[in-house]
Amino acid sequence: MAINYIPLDKEKHKDTKVAVNNTFAFAKNTHLAAASIKEFAQLASSMPIVFIKDPQADRHHVVAMLGMEQNQNLFLATDRWKGPHVPMNVLRYPFDVRPDGEKLGVYIDENSELLGEEGQPLFTESGEPSEYLQNRQQFLGDLANSEMMTQRFIKQVLELELLEEIQIRLQYQSGQQRNVTGMMSINEKKLLELPEAKVLELHKSGFLGAMYAIMMSLGQLNRLVELSKDTDNAIQTMQLSSVKAEEKAPATAQ
Repeated sequence: MAINYIPLDKEKHKDTKVAVNNTFAFAKNTHLAAASIKEFAQLASSMPIVFIKDPQADRHHVVAMLGMEQNQNLFLATDRWKGPHVPMNVLRYPFDVRPDGEKLGVYIDENSELLGEEGQPLFTESGEPSEYLQNRQQFLGDLANSEMMTQRFIKQVLELELLEEIQIRLQYQSGQQRNVTGMMSINEKKLLELPEAKVLELHKSGFLGAMYAIMMSLGQLNRLVELSKDTDNAIQTMQLSSVKAEEKAPATAQ
């Protein structure tokens, strides 16, 4: 059933409960998850972090790669999450935080299989947010603040023209070959060529560390290769390379 986020309402959802588990089955077909700057360092030790561009909205996003192909989450190739960290945008489900007038509001996916008559209540008998919901609201607030900072980070990266296109060449054990394109990362050479004053500014804002976390995270592509061994189409070899302007081809996979 399609996701349908609606505003959380204490009257409509007074008896709603949320099943709490760590199987994350709802994310089984999610190969990209939005990543926010607050979690870059943690995610970088588990999964690749890359930039992608939404051509329709002409906006760039930072995402964690959970798989090499659409509709394939390699961290859920088995019946449990295989990694020490889970992106905040996966952990927040079935909730979301969105603009509601001049402030942010909490939304919930009314079609989520996690909602029902068993689990953690959202509201007390007197109609006040339960302890569980209060914790979720705090988490969503932290996520919203981190995502706003992420947008400032992306804006700075674009202004400094630090992005370069990258591609991944895959060889599967079945003999199949494919290129994964449409991703970008930080060009370290351009970063090192920045004026010292700018580098200091990036350092004090926390953006410099975020850039290096993203660059170092590409080493976790090897983790995805290892995780693919739990699937019917294991990856045998993987090669990462930058895409030169003259080599650009139409974007595919990602």
